[in-house]
Amino acid sequence: MQRFAHAPLLLAATLALSGCAAFSPDGGMAVVSDVAGKTIGKDVAFVRSADEAVSLEATVKRLLARSLTADAAVQVGLLNNKGLQAAYNELALAETDLVAESLPPNPTFSVSRISGNGASEIERQVVGDILALATLPFRSEVARERFRQAQLRAALATLRLAADVRRAYFTAVAASETVVLLTDAKSTAESTAQLAKKLGETGAINKLDQAREQVFYAETTADLASARQNATSSRERLARLMGLWDGDLGFRIPERLPPLPRRLQAQPSIEVAAVGHRVDLQIARMEVVALAKALNLTEATRFVTLLDVAGIDRRTRDPEGAPFGERGFDVQFQIPIFDGGEVRVRQAAETYHLAFNRLTEKAINVRSEARDAYRVYRSTYDIASHYQREVLPLRQIITEEMQLRFSSMQVDVFALLTEARQRIAALRAAIDTKRDFWLAQSDLQTAVNGGGSEGAAVTTSTVASTAQPAAGGGH
Repeated sequence: MQRFAHAPLLLAATLALSGCAAFSPDGGMAVVSDVAGKTIGKDVAFVRSADEAVSLEATVKRLLARSLTADAAVQVGLLNNKGLQAAYNELALAETDLVAESLPPNPTFSVSRISGNGASEIERQVVGDILALATLPFRSEVARERFRQAQLRAALATLRLAADVRRAYFTAVAASETVVLLTDAKSTAESTAQLAKKLGETGAINKLDQAREQVFYAETTADLASARQNATSSRERLARLMGLWDGDLGFRIPERLPPLPRRLQAQPSIEVAAVGHRVDLQIARMEVVALAKALNLTEATRFVTLLDVAGIDRRTRDPEGAPFGERGFDVQFQIPIFDGGEVRVRQAAETYHLAFNRLTEKAINVRSEARDAYRVYRSTYDIASHYQREVLPLRQIITEEMQLRFSSMQVDVFALLTEARQRIAALRAAIDTKRDFWLAQSDLQTAVNGGGSEGAAVTTSTVASTAQPAAGGGH
């Protein structure tokens, strides 16, 4: 068996460089768990075994056994939504890319045999990619930055799902409360319509007044049907976000929205908090850092794209015993006559500037979103509180006074029914304003922590790929 003098050096360098590459025990989930715990106070889990799946299923069943709160619904979604699990799978795949980029290129062994004129020659080679070895620390660092971005993207997907579940929950509960209100209103309208019909038969009221009461009942019936349809759709959306199906669809939610808090959250530095905590902004910052490192690497390798060294080539003797050749090595590289690397450097530079400008735009938008979310949060609270403190109590007083006057025959039944319509409208408006407040509170948390719509996140990984250096070529 032939032995190569320089092969051990190449193998030793390869093994030394590959010693630091390893997979993390949690698949990179530590960052996701930390973000979820600190920002929304919830647990996350990456299911990778049957035992873990059974344990999470038991937790979900326990949460669904009682009437869901907003926090419980969010927790069910974070543990049970398969789309979120797919995002965690993407994080695990990003870790494989990190490990792959941290490993030096495998050496290539080749054997060739040439024969002719009664003689034969066998050539053995060990080929190593020197450029790939030289740029390994830079490429490894860039890959590590990409992995950190992948961790934050998984955390962002977690926050986005939590925000969507919370919004869907309050929307579904508000729709359920509207159904309860309109069900009572329909019962009242039906009774008055029957009364108007009997009075019409006796001639006590004319056809105009009778038609007014009947149309009120008909409109209330149509409103109730629409409200039930809306409640069903809202409940289905909540079930989808929580990843529920089949036997779990019978989950219970309250019939009424929770009461308003006694005081608002104080946010004197809402812009500072948003810029410091927004996960999507952190991703954009890391993108710029990664592209800056990739730009430096591209500039360093602009003139050398293929540099391979055939470390050893040893040839056997012919049958006569005469040597055919001696030991040596071959060096191959491209001559930068037509392309001196300016194209790749320009691409990398423009990609970096693109990411930098998007980062600046994102920071400006984040500050504006935070200011607007806090203003909406305060204004919806003021409006909802106004209904609870002023409008509804006054409506209650009017209803009680009208009933007293009706009992003493100071007003007729039609005046009482007119007031009932106005009271129903006020109650529906109060439900809507309270729902808007809870949605605004969810939007405020999103504005500070991140997790808005898909389009809000800055992702330049596609265009950033042009900044990756072509380290080494194939043979």
